[in-house]
Amino acid sequence: MTLMLKTVLAENSITHDQLANDVGLSRPALSALVNHDRWPVSTNARELRAAISKFLQARGIDAKRVFCKEASPRANAATPSSQPQTQVQENQMLLRKQTLSQAARRVFNLQRNPFAEPTQHTDVFMSPDIRYVREAMHGVTRHGGFLAVVGESGAGKSTLREELLDRVQREKQSVLVAQPYVLGMEDSDSKGKTLRAQHIAESIMSAVAPLARIASSPEQRFAQLHKVLIGSSRAGNMHVLIIEEAHALPVPTLIHLKRFIELKDGMRPLLGVILMGQSELVLKLSQADQRVREVVQRLEIVQLPPLDAQLESYLAHKFERAGTALTRVLEPGAIEALRVRLTPTDSRRRQEGSLLYPLAVQNVLTAAINAAAELGCERVTADIVKEV
Repeated sequence: MTLMLKTVLAENSITHDQLANDVGLSRPALSALVNHDRWPVSTNARELRAAISKFLQARGIDAKRVFCKEASPRANAATPSSQPQTQVQENQMLLRKQTLSQAARRVFNLQRNPFAEPTQHTDVFMSPDIRYVREAMHGVTRHGGFLAVVGESGAGKSTLREELLDRVQREKQSVLVAQPYVLGMEDSDSKGKTLRAQHIAESIMSAVAPLARIASSPEQRFAQLHKVLIGSSRAGNMHVLIIEEAHALPVPTLIHLKRFIELKDGMRPLLGVILMGQSELVLKLSQADQRVREVVQRLEIVQLPPLDAQLESYLAHKFERAGTALTRVLEPGAIEALRVRLTPTDSRRRQEGSLLYPLAVQNVLTAAINAAAELGCERVTADIVKEV
């Protein structure tokens, strides 16, 4: 049995978000009320009823029947017309930033936010796939090479870059890192700022010889760069160029990067290059594009896959770092519900594959933990995960 409120909202094309915002509830808490008649313990039921009635009456809707019960719809019943709109909004919410509430931290005894940004290398989850990418990046840092790390938004690329820099410092390695600024970078001057070979050269010079006066002409500038790298290498240093948001690099710059990795002192490579970008980078580096064929032949591409089979291990690691066992916060069914929630089955999205990347997992689960605390639940259930 569910409340007639669900039908009334659907009949009048009112989303859960609209009502939740007006009456001061979280969307998961409102969905639990609408779909399962589960009233939040943190809110006075009489006051909440009055607020919902006021919201509906302001839109000319008779609020008398909304708190009556109705039978749950049959499996073959027609879907309300507002369902597609609601589903689209829920899909769009997967990556919306969620913040763990103070009440949730208190209820579940979380000493720290399990999904807070890592502050030390032990905070970084290492699956076999992630460890491989990590070591591939470190190999380029120490010995040169040309590597592209590809992953969807929220897959953990920036975390791996930060962990690499932390490792270089922690292990006191003689590595000089150049990281060109990519703020506003686009692959076309008509859309934003393009990153060109001369900008990359300036960034490397700034990292290796910050006090040097950069030559004015392009030929002198690149000759100067080569000489500086040789001197630094003979002093015992290795050099690595890391470019984030590399999917926004223009094709000419991708081609020019080949010339940077060819800078050597005899047979010793002077510079490693690591590109970090989203899946569009792979499209730009298609073997079918003759312009980039020489780059593709020299570039190793590694991908950061979704968590999938590693989901439970990932969550256990995060909650252990927060001082709480995973089973203290989540029921076993909640993990499977999270997996289903972030694995699209709609035919239009099937090709996109799993959405079980850290950022999406964190945001959905944070919303579910907040909702569980608001509803007075001892643990996050599968139903709560489905509702957020």
